[in-house]
Amino acid sequence: MGTVFLILVIVLAILAISDLVVGVSNDAVNFLNSAIGAKAAPFRIIIVVAAVGVLFGATFSSGMMEVARKGIFHPEHFFFYEIMVIFLAVMITDVVLLDLFNTYGLPTSTTVSIVFELLGAAVAVSVIKLSAGNQTIVVDGVEKIASMAYYINTSKALAIISGILLSVVVAFTVGAIVQYISRLLFSFNYKTRMRYFGSIFGGIAITAITYFILIKGVKGASFASYEITEGIALKDWVKQNVFLIIGVSFLGWTILLQLLSWIFRLNILKTIVLVGTFALAMAFAGNDLVNFIGVPVAGFNSYEAFMASDGASPDSFLMTALAGKKVPTPTLFLILAGLIMVLTLFLSKKAKSVVKTSLNLSRQSEGHERFGSTAFARSLVRVAVSASKGISKVTPKPVLSFIDRQFDQKPFKEEIAELGEDAPVFDMIRASVNLVVASILISIATANKLPLSTTYVTFMVAMGTSLADRAWGSDSAVYRITGVISVIGGWFFTALSAFTIAFVVAFLIYHGSFYAIGGFVLIAGFFIFRTHVLHKKREAQEAKYEKEANDNMELKYNNVLQRCVGNVNVILEQVSDIYIRSVDGILDENRKHLKDLVREVESVNNETKRLKDNIHSTIVRLNEDSIPTGHYYVQVLDYLRETAHCLTYVTKPAFDHLDNNHKPLIAAQKDDINSIKSQVVKMLEDIIVVIASNEFEKVTNLIKRQQDLLAEIEEIRKKQIKRIKNEETGTKNSMLFLNIMHETKNMMLYAINLLKAQRDFVEARKIPRED
Repeated sequence: MGTVFLILVIVLAILAISDLVVGVSNDAVNFLNSAIGAKAAPFRIIIVVAAVGVLFGATFSSGMMEVARKGIFHPEHFFFYEIMVIFLAVMITDVVLLDLFNTYGLPTSTTVSIVFELLGAAVAVSVIKLSAGNQTIVVDGVEKIASMAYYINTSKALAIISGILLSVVVAFTVGAIVQYISRLLFSFNYKTRMRYFGSIFGGIAITAITYFILIKGVKGASFASYEITEGIALKDWVKQNVFLIIGVSFLGWTILLQLLSWIFRLNILKTIVLVGTFALAMAFAGNDLVNFIGVPVAGFNSYEAFMASDGASPDSFLMTALAGKKVPTPTLFLILAGLIMVLTLFLSKKAKSVVKTSLNLSRQSEGHERFGSTAFARSLVRVAVSASKGISKVTPKPVLSFIDRQFDQKPFKEEIAELGEDAPVFDMIRASVNLVVASILISIATANKLPLSTTYVTFMVAMGTSLADRAWGSDSAVYRITGVISVIGGWFFTALSAFTIAFVVAFLIYHGSFYAIGGFVLIAGFFIFRTHVLHKKREAQEAKYEKEANDNMELKYNNVLQRCVGNVNVILEQVSDIYIRSVDGILDENRKHLKDLVREVESVNNETKRLKDNIHSTIVRLNEDSIPTGHYYVQVLDYLRETAHCLTYVTKPAFDHLDNNHKPLIAAQKDDINSIKSQVVKMLEDIIVVIASNEFEKVTNLIKRQQDLLAEIEEIRKKQIKRIKNEETGTKNSMLFLNIMHETKNMMLYAINLLKAQRDFVEARKIPRED
């Protein structure tokens, strides 16, 4: 029996390693986004700084260990087998859930995840125990019937839920206020003022970070109990001398930074950002990463206690050992965990995806928005705009003029234009505020033992500072707000899904025993493999978009022409292929085939939409003598979008027709559609050849063929009207047929207009210009 449970402990260890990987991938955003967003240093330097912080923090780690052991439930009332069921359910759920969030690039809280998984699994086992029959307990000498409160520490779960709500509101508000004040003081043209006040700003910032390091680090360090004076331990001395530490640190850092700035031309803001990155990375390792090894270590402790009791049965051995005094995490485990974290930082591509989401929502410039628009976001923006106008009316004009000058983004935009693809997402002032405010809030929460998630704090501070910095302009506000709401919703979804999945997994493992455990481990492995494949595809697509964006940096006429020809022909080939298969699908009554095509059409439309969305960035970067090129480029993409969009109104109605089991097309209708299909396909093929070869002398012939085809479509529509009058076809049948004819006609009109626009695009080369 001991061997079997040893295997389960090994399974927990393997799951812990997987959890470390997916956990670091998720939480890396907490300490990387500010440094990466501000381009404070090369990416490798930032990673090295973060890695040192992680290794440093790993030796201080304690954090959630007691939560895993006895924070969410009372282990002394559970048997060994029940405890192992809980821990296995938690780890399987955590690995799958965090990997899913990482795949879609959404930052979530590993703290909330582990807590609600423990709660869900413990509740499942408690329900099983209570449903087995009345269990009597003795409280103050009186026998009572056991209830859920006997097994579950409900107050801890409620405290964490309140911490979620509190951290979201406080972090966002404080971040916005501090950033607004900082921008008023330094403006976007801050370099001159930093020469005079930079050391003071840096002194305040690094003092806050230093205090943060002490509070977070010393609390769980192995040397925290070291006596520095008689009877006073280091951790107690730190608490008793807060103001002394702050005062000395401020003076020391201010003087040091000023001297280094004078002598070595030290960039104070970069120093703040890198020190802050180290501090938050250390906090992550010292607190959050125990979320991933806490449960396996608790499982190992349980196994040790069980094996130490000779002849004990796993179904009757109570885990009172877990309810004892705090047990420190073995140093070896912490070192190994730290090494896995560091390797993940360097190798994980999913970590970069999560960081991108945070940076995308907080970037200063406009561009392609990942999230769409919602009614709530639009309403919120309208309310904010109205409130802003109201405040502006009562604010003196000189004050408004001063504020506008401070928030003039022209210096930052000039820096972006000058640096090109190396341009930062936001400037150093905002990056510094992000790190300092997050550090202070986490320090205060830690000192007061408040349940606070580093993910919530760092993300919401970043969102608050971006709002205050006017990064959410009229063209992007609704999309940014929708993104923030999506991420916050994901946090609450984490809690709900973590509880529910862990509950179900624990219930099934309890009854399915080792067979269920093996099945769930295999399912988890398969799930991770599938999300890895999905993420790889998404990453390849994003890499393609990024390459195109980088290629746009210095476009000249020939570049735009070549890019346009490539994009147009690829889309037209897809249009032709999907049109053929859509017509074949409705003729063959292949519902599944049409269902797949609906998704393909959506993908094509998304691609054309992306091309149109990038028009602005392309035209802005065109040479001044390429303005006519930009005009034709816009025309080509407009017609390309409309041509592809016609597919939506062919494929979707065809699928709906079959999905609703309506009558199929009659033989005469099929013959008509087949006749048109062959001509449409030939027409699109010839258009592609003309565009690729620049043989625009053939345009006249293609226009004539288009007119002939449109005339034939009109004749076919008249024939269908006759069939309707003769009651040869039903209503739904006729609507589908006429709709296909109408959209085919539109497709041909847009395709020829696209060809004409492309011809004009090429003819513009006759205008002298410098290539």
